[in-house]
Amino acid sequence: MSLKVSQNKRHGNAARPWPPGALFCQALVCLALAFAPPARAHPHSFIDMQTEIISRQGLLSGFKMTWTMDEITSADVFYDAADAKPDSVAWKKLAAQVMANVLGQHYFTEVYRGGQPVKFENLPSEYHLYRNGLQAVLVFVLPLAYPPQLAGDAITISTFDPTYFVDMTYRDEQAVILPAPLRDRCKITLMTPKPNQSLQAYALSLDKSGSPGVDMALGKQFAQRVQLQCH
Repeated sequence: MSLKVSQNKRHGNAARPWPPGALFCQALVCLALAFAPPARAHPHSFIDMQTEIISRQGLLSGFKMTWTMDEITSADVFYDAADAKPDSVAWKKLAAQVMANVLGQHYFTEVYRGGQPVKFENLPSEYHLYRNGLQAVLVFVLPLAYPPQLAGDAITISTFDPTYFVDMTYRDEQAVILPAPLRDRCKITLMTPKPNQSLQAYALSLDKSGSPGVDMALGKQFAQRVQLQCH
């Protein structure tokens, strides 16, 4: 099943065309709005993340990302393919649709080196959607278009839904994995923001149909940042 996205061959962080509304709903959980009961407060869905650093010949070449969705969101994602087997056409179609929509939002990810955006390849080198009990798990490799040097300036990675409809978090620094050859020369630091009470109250005031708007970038203010520093 091929992926169809209307993007340039390579793209970076500076020109992310975020449309209004609950973007992640469009990408992964649009079914949740149709079937979930009314609820107040952002976020409405939760994704537990794990990221493996991929390197080749001293360069950062990409990331292997694993996103585990909460059980309610997973049930909605699987709604039309509840009985599909992983090798079936229906399952492959669902996986391709989910991945294509994530690509349409630039992987929900920003990467910077020395303050400059790092560009991504338009297509993942691999992707898989599978079940783990009652949870949906999306695994994909995000390749970098122009792999930067690992040594030198710090590299920061942040993955988030800008509307904060979905909370995308790492449990701890162990969720960001360095390959064995890099463990002696690289350090991972996970930075978790502490939004003030007024911002938290605003997020809690938003219902499913509410959106903070593009200008506010609510999700970015709650987003964790991973810093990769190598020597």
